[in-house]
Amino acid sequence: MRHTITILVENEFGVLTRVAGLFSARGYNIESLNVAPILDKTASRMTLVTRGDEHVIEQIRKQLNKLIPVIKVEDISHAVHMEREMLLVKLASDASCHDAIIAQAGDVRAKIVEDEPDSYIILELTGQTDKLDAFLERLSEFTIIEMTRTGPVGMRRGSRGFTLD
Repeated sequence: MRHTITILVENEFGVLTRVAGLFSARGYNIESLNVAPILDKTASRMTLVTRGDEHVIEQIRKQLNKLIPVIKVEDISHAVHMEREMLLVKLASDASCHDAIIAQAGDVRAKIVEDEPDSYIILELTGQTDKLDAFLERLSEFTIIEMTRTGPVGMRRGSRGFTLD
């Protein structure tokens, strides 16, 4: 089963290496990983996606909590939460397909980041992972030059926050 784990860590050198090393040493795969400082710049929030049964995830949580720079760990997969991911995709664009690409972008409210009509177009789309997958499938009729995705970031719904307090 897919799990989204949020982790608050001290914002210091080597923390990412230690977390990744924990997974590597135990043979667990990280499907996606996002890290950024929170409002309190002394800490960062990691959003990590991995797969495993409940026992494996519980072991991961326990091991993460043992790492000194880790402040708090939460598996939000079973909680009411929201996830979003961002996609940037660069497509070859010329007169024969430019309008069709623009129409595809409009259908899903993708933002046009850069548009060189006789060369390429870069689109940005934010949403749930399956929405991005479906959009890429729709774009398969065009020439995709390159693409990049953030992987999901997520948080619980409701007024309670995942903070240092």
